[in-house]
Amino acid sequence: MFHKEGHKIIFISLVLLVASIFLIDYFVTLEWLRKGLMLVLLGFFLMILQFFRNPKRIGQLNENHVLSPVDGKVVVIEEVFEKEFFNEKRLQISIFMSPINVHVTRYPVGGNVVFSKYHPGKFLVAWHPKASEENERTTVVVKNSVFGNVLHRQIAGALAKRIVNYAKETENVIQGADSGFIKFGSRVDVFLPLDTKVNVSLNQKVKGGISILAEK
Repeated sequence: MFHKEGHKIIFISLVLLVASIFLIDYFVTLEWLRKGLMLVLLGFFLMILQFFRNPKRIGQLNENHVLSPVDGKVVVIEEVFEKEFFNEKRLQISIFMSPINVHVTRYPVGGNVVFSKYHPGKFLVAWHPKASEENERTTVVVKNSVFGNVLHRQIAGALAKRIVNYAKETENVIQGADSGFIKFGSRVDVFLPLDTKVNVSLNQKVKGGISILAEK
């Protein structure tokens, strides 16, 4: 299954792939070069298919758990001063997504969306210290019955050129449901209350909608 954000790109890529193969077959006479070019194009198309895959995830929904919003590797676990929404210290857990990860963003908790905002910006590498403040990003806050307000932020990376955010203020959302999509490499930050128990460690690989980042 492929994510809806990739349908148009996949279709265009398929048309270009078929057209390119016909052109290569017609104009390139050297057998090794013709096959080589075709394999490169096919490999590129397969990479696009892999990027936009959207596997079904059946996680156990639990109000006392914060699920990972994305697939990737945990790169930050620390107390920080969050100044866009909370204006106070929060526990930040950041997950870096490589281009080969599934790039669907899921709600880490269920509840009511109280804040949703898009910020245009730069495209620094996702692990850059200033990426969370200067890169293109979206901020979503869900009010949860156990954790209170939980913020998750999609951050574009050097390759990501478009962030899609589905969250709308006042709507009720389900833990693990689609919150958005980031195209081609990125990072997602989650901000939690300081007394939250962390269930992951640095450099640990996590799966969106499945892995438990933290709990009460």
